[in-house]
Amino acid sequence: MWGGRFAEGPSAIMREINASIPFDKALWRQDIAASKAHVAMLGQQGIVSSADAAAIAEGLDKVASEYEASGVPENWDLEDIHMTTESRLAELIGPVAGRLHTGRSRNDQVATDFRLWVRDAIDQAEAGLAALQGALVERAGEHAASIMPGFTHLQTAQPVTLGHHLMAYYEMFRRDRSRLADARARMNECPLGSAALAGTGFPLDRKATAGALGFDKPTDNSLDAVSDRDFALDYLQAAAQVALHLSRLAEEFIIWASQPFGFVTLPDALSTGSSIMPQKKNPDAAELVRGHAGRIVGCLTSLTITMKGLPLAYSKDMQDDKPPVFEAASLLGLSIAAMTGMVADSAFRTERMRQAAELGYATATDLADWLVREANIPFREAHHITGAAVKLAESKGVALDALALDELQAIDARIGEGVFAALSVDASVASRASHGGTAPDEVRKRVADARNVLGMNPSPPARGGA
Repeated sequence: MWGGRFAEGPSAIMREINASIPFDKALWRQDIAASKAHVAMLGQQGIVSSADAAAIAEGLDKVASEYEASGVPENWDLEDIHMTTESRLAELIGPVAGRLHTGRSRNDQVATDFRLWVRDAIDQAEAGLAALQGALVERAGEHAASIMPGFTHLQTAQPVTLGHHLMAYYEMFRRDRSRLADARARMNECPLGSAALAGTGFPLDRKATAGALGFDKPTDNSLDAVSDRDFALDYLQAAAQVALHLSRLAEEFIIWASQPFGFVTLPDALSTGSSIMPQKKNPDAAELVRGHAGRIVGCLTSLTITMKGLPLAYSKDMQDDKPPVFEAASLLGLSIAAMTGMVADSAFRTERMRQAAELGYATATDLADWLVREANIPFREAHHITGAAVKLAESKGVALDALALDELQAIDARIGEGVFAALSVDASVASRASHGGTAPDEVRKRVADARNVLGMNPSPPARGGA
C-alpha cells in the first residue's frame, strides 16, 4: 500500500498500532456509498471512462453484498476499511479498481464516511428521543390530575401532579432534540474531493457528490475539511446532554421504586432479582442508564483531549476519533430504549403519591399565599405565621388542614374559616394555573400541545391510578 517509498514493511508493533480496521469496519456502508458517489461523478466528468465507472460501481455492490452476508474481514496489513474495500474490489474487477481513488485521499474519504455515520447516529438518537417523548406525553395525559409531592433538595416542597412532573422531562428531551438538529445542520457539508489537504487538480464536480450523499453543499476549505472533527464533538456534546437528562430520569425511577417511597412498580422486563434475597426487585436497567451517562461524558472528554493542539491538517491522532463516538452512540441508544420502556410500562402508585403529598406539609405555601390574599399580610410576615403553623402540626403529627381553626387563630387571629379551602392538596394544585403550572387543566393543555408537535392522536380519556 505504501508503494515504493519504503524498503521494508512495518514492524509488528507499527502494524498493530497503525491498524484501525477492528473498529472502522463499522463505516463500511458509508464507505461504499461515498465510493459509489465518487466514481459516478468521475464518470460524469470524463475523468474515468463510463465503462470503468460502471465496472467499479458493480464491483462495489458485490463487495457490499459480501460484507452484508459475512462481515468485513480484518487484514491488519490493509490497515483500514478504505484499503480493505479497495483491495477486495481489485480482486473482483482487476486493475481498473485503482481508478476509484482518482481525485481523493483517505483523508477526505474518512472525513466523509465519518460524517455520514455521525449523521445517521443523530437521526437514530432523534427518532429514539421522539419515541421517549411520546411515552412521557402518553403517561402525563393519563396522570394530569394525579397528585404527588414536588421536591426541592429532595424534601417535600409543594404538591404537583405526576403529569406535570413527567412533562418536565418532555421539555428536557425537546431541547436535546433541538441540539441534535443543530449539530446535524452544521455538519451537513461534504469533504469528499478535498483530497489529502490541498484539493485536487482533477476537474471534480464536488456539488454532485455532495448532493448524491445528501449533503447540503461541499466544504469550502480543503485543509479544514480533512482535519475537522467538530461534527463528532458536536454529536458527543449533544449525546452527553441527553445522557445527563436520561440519568436524572433514571434516578427518579430508582428513588420512586424504593420501598420508603413506593411511588412506582417497575416492569419486570427492566428489573432483576438477587442471587440471595428472593424479595428483591432491583432497578438495574435504570442504574445502568445512570452509569452510562458517565461513560458517554468520558467519550466526549476523550475526543476533546485528542483534538487539543493538533496542527493542520490531518494527524494520525485523529484515527482515535471513532471509538469514543461509536461507544457513545451504542450506549445512548440502549439508554433511550430502556427509559422509553420504563416510562411506558411502569405502574404508578398514585394513592401512595397522594398520601406522601398530604403528609409532607406541602400546602404550607398555600397557607402563606392565603394570608397575603385574604388578610392583606406582607408575604414575609405570612411566611413566619405559616412556619409556626407547620411547627404546631408537626408536633401534633397531623396535616395542616387537620389543625382546628382555634389552633390556627391562636397563632394569628386574622386566619379565618376560608383558609381550609386552600389547604387541601387538590386546591393547591388547582390554584397553580399559570402558564406552565401544575394545575391539571394546564397540564392537559401542555399535553395536547405536545401531542400535536409529535404527531400523536388526540388525548384519550383520562384514567386514574396505576
